[in-house]
Amino acid sequence: MTIRVLPDVLISQIAAGEVVERPAAALKEILENSLDAGSTDIQVDLEQGGIKRIRVADNGSGIARDELALALTRHATSKIASLADLEQVASLGFRGEALASIAAIARVQLTSRSADAEHAWAVQAEGGRLDAPAPAARAAGTTIDIQDLFFSTPARRKFLKTEATEYAHCAETVRRLALANPQVSFTLSHNGRAQLRLNAEPAYARIRQVLGEAFEQNSIAVEAAAGVLRVSGWVIRPSAATGSRDSQHVFVNGRYVRDKLIVHALKEAYRDVLHHQLNPAYCLFIELPPDLVDVNVHPAKTEIRFRDSRGVHQFLFHAVERLLSAPVVTDVAVAASGLSQASPQPAWAAPRQTVMPLQVNEAMAFYAPLDQGTRVQGSVVPVAPTMRPVPDEGTDAPPLGYALAQLHGVYVLAQNAQGLVLVDMHAAHERVVYEKLKTALDARAVPAQTLLIPVALTADARDVAEISPHLDQLAGIGFELSVTSPTSVAVRSVPWLLKDADPVELTRAVLAEIAEFGVARLLAERRNELLATLACHGAVRANRRLTLPEMNALLREMEATERAGQCNHGRPTWFQVSLGELDAMFMRGR
Repeated sequence: MTIRVLPDVLISQIAAGEVVERPAAALKEILENSLDAGSTDIQVDLEQGGIKRIRVADNGSGIARDELALALTRHATSKIASLADLEQVASLGFRGEALASIAAIARVQLTSRSADAEHAWAVQAEGGRLDAPAPAARAAGTTIDIQDLFFSTPARRKFLKTEATEYAHCAETVRRLALANPQVSFTLSHNGRAQLRLNAEPAYARIRQVLGEAFEQNSIAVEAAAGVLRVSGWVIRPSAATGSRDSQHVFVNGRYVRDKLIVHALKEAYRDVLHHQLNPAYCLFIELPPDLVDVNVHPAKTEIRFRDSRGVHQFLFHAVERLLSAPVVTDVAVAASGLSQASPQPAWAAPRQTVMPLQVNEAMAFYAPLDQGTRVQGSVVPVAPTMRPVPDEGTDAPPLGYALAQLHGVYVLAQNAQGLVLVDMHAAHERVVYEKLKTALDARAVPAQTLLIPVALTADARDVAEISPHLDQLAGIGFELSVTSPTSVAVRSVPWLLKDADPVELTRAVLAEIAEFGVARLLAERRNELLATLACHGAVRANRRLTLPEMNALLREMEATERAGQCNHGRPTWFQVSLGELDAMFMRGR
């Protein structure tokens, strides 16, 4: 077998397989070149999803006549000149492969005029063959017209999807770059019809136009820095998350990336507040010195490597996790004043945690001036009319207000300065108990409640054999068990925070988790899942009648608890209904 040097055209066609897998990939490379050239206005015209034609015109710095042919030549670039440049690349493009790869598999016309040139020049390429530059007419900037993509490699063309699918990928490429460059106007047309017009505008306005008003209204502004690392942007409120992953956008130094480390950090930040079937939405911009990130991982340039990957992971995780645990008072104030244009905020978010035990009795003295309430058989627990259960509103009024009544044994109704607050009492109490269990376990101080009479229960022999060597570890989380036979155990104590729960059901829940994951794994990587299960058993159950002081105590606990806006399963625990919304329901003021 003879070894031979491949011709340049074939090399470019091979390279095109990695760089230009579909029309959207070619469009991305061209748009990045336009942005690198300092363009402030970019017009994109597509035909047949970009398969028939991709035309991009910009008002950037342009290309000189003598460099037009070089622009379509492999490994020719103006963006790097040495290894040192490659290690701290700041431009979007730098490899010098994209245009040459495109020219090898399509019919290309490149027309450009630099600011100081008398007129424009154009060069044509077809299947890798270049013509000499010819005079042309256009204002300063560059137009690249690509027709019949993959005409010279028909086998690759067969792998393309439908016109609608390919157009959708192209449109998403434009939207992504528009998110990262709000100072640039974009126009997108398809088959002669305008599809997208984005004027140069502030970042928050671009977010609204590209991601929609629903994202803007349900997002929380992110702004954090640590040393040379900085992140800004928006993340979705947990209660507004959906099952889709379409609205997950991350940019590193202005470059859209798909990075597993970043995705994992954000998923972990949402883990305690998001239902397992839902996905967070976000648009985040990470900035760090170029020499701390390697963008030369893959020709498509969407994969990157961080020099300090663990540091970036922890920075992102804590920045978003802290935001989702913000005090409720901040969010109620935002709800009263409306969303800031510069920093979209939700109507509410998660409250902050303290380590005081959940003891309603301790709150009784504080709420002594309030009516103690009466227990009745109806759906609503009313307030005695001779009392004043809701103090006068003022600057010291708590964010979640004061309880009015209990609805159907499930919801607590409260009044605050903004209007009506509706609370799912089980979901809210579940979060409170869960956070207190985590705090106690972190402090290695989980108080236990000894049962007056030990409770015996039968269990699977394998479960009993599994827990036998780990009784001391279980005692560390408040469960004192003893093995009474190969198929039975006795429960002698339970965590004090769960003392009102059914000890048999609690223990069976623990045994079920142990059977699936084992004790060691359960108390390490799946610790929080176990505590969430226990908190669900220990939370106040539906149809339990609460007095007003008990309801108010729950509201105060929520205000002092991190992530209290969602239960352990990611469902919302409370909603605010404003006076304006109530007035609209009853057509007041019309």
